[in-house]
Amino acid sequence: MSPRIGIDSTAVLMAAVDVANAEGLEAVTITSIAKKLGIRPPSLYNHVSGLEQIRTELAIYALNRLYEHISTSTGEATGRAAIHRFAKTYLDFAYAYPGLYDAAQAAPGPDPALQAAGGRIVDLILRYLGSYSLREDQALHTVRGLRSLIHGFASLERRGAFGLPLELGESLEFNLSLFLSGLDQITSY
Repeated sequence: MSPRIGIDSTAVLMAAVDVANAEGLEAVTITSIAKKLGIRPPSLYNHVSGLEQIRTELAIYALNRLYEHISTSTGEATGRAAIHRFAKTYLDFAYAYPGLYDAAQAAPGPDPALQAAGGRIVDLILRYLGSYSLREDQALHTVRGLRSLIHGFASLERRGAFGLPLELGESLEFNLSLFLSGLDQITSY
């Protein structure tokens, strides 16, 4: 059977993006994408090898969009101001594009393009941390800690887990300040 005109791997990816953002990453299946494209599920295999390929391409796409979102917002800044802008932009992306955000959290796996896309974000954060005097291992630990703080905040907020009557932006700023103050202490020795 020949591929349907107007459907290609890009159309498949964009259908996966739409499904992920509307219904969640778990809803991205061969059946849901085929339905979105108006084709039968077996016909999707004319364009992709399977769900694993779709999810890998979705993760790469998500990481690239996240990178663009962050780098455009934060620019060439470094230090505290860059970290605060990074956190806000990261959270904005998580709330605006929930399915893409979840896809961006995929473990890098063996795919070189996926590893490269994730590595670009790590490199971006390392650049923001450039004003701190950190050894390479300390810098990578800091990237993990910062990502954990922001991802935890995004995950809990998206699930409605912050029920106390405190302004969420203030909570984020307070916790980022605590994190960065600890970083200041480490780098002042």
